[in-house]
Amino acid sequence: MNSMTRIKTKTPSPYKLTHIETDTHDTKTFRFELPADATLDMLPGDFLYVHATVNGKQVKRAYTPSSLPDITGSFDVTVKRYETGTISKYLHEQKIGDTVLISGPNTGGHWVDGMAKRVGFVAGGTGITPMVSIIRWILTKKIDAELSLIFANKTEQDIIFRQEWDRYVRDYSNFHCYYLLEQPPAGWTGNTGRITPDLLRQYLPSPGPDACVFLCGPPPMIDAVEATLKEFGYPEQGIILP
Repeated sequence: MNSMTRIKTKTPSPYKLTHIETDTHDTKTFRFELPADATLDMLPGDFLYVHATVNGKQVKRAYTPSSLPDITGSFDVTVKRYETGTISKYLHEQKIGDTVLISGPNTGGHWVDGMAKRVGFVAGGTGITPMVSIIRWILTKKIDAELSLIFANKTEQDIIFRQEWDRYVRDYSNFHCYYLLEQPPAGWTGNTGRITPDLLRQYLPSPGPDACVFLCGPPPMIDAVEATLKEFGYPEQGIILP
């Protein structure tokens, strides 16, 4: 039996695009080809750089793969298209069969098995993408940990991977998901408005040696949440920014 090859590159290498999945009105998941026996050399939460030359300028942007770290033969990157986002627009223009320059993986704020028994996640918009592989990893590997996700978005249409989160809530008693919408539709029964200290206290694990919280989203949101968690008594090492 062939041993698995673990891929990590410092210089940008071409990867072929083999599949594109539309997740929401402005978010797609791009699947890139790896050799059949190869996987990315990474932990859940580590990131890649996508490189491109746009208008004669070389640009790169960090993305965390949304696929499981030990998957062989391919990897996925989930990207929301921003009007001002050079690389996000570039990726959304690519077609199946095109090649994209990617380097990494690089070490980010990642999950290590056994690091906590109670794990909180606070995601704003596309800040969910680094959480995806971490949550999938913990659940599919049946790791003994209680997971609580607070997922803030503008509208209901912006909730990335909503069917997956709803399925996990049904299938895993240790996974809890709380949506928060700034512009809720009529009849919305979930949380509304912005993230508040009360909301964090209600849904996240309380500070302790067996607890940690992953944060990812718009910088003002992350700064505010991080400050609040520290006020709650979370130590620096208990707050992880993938």
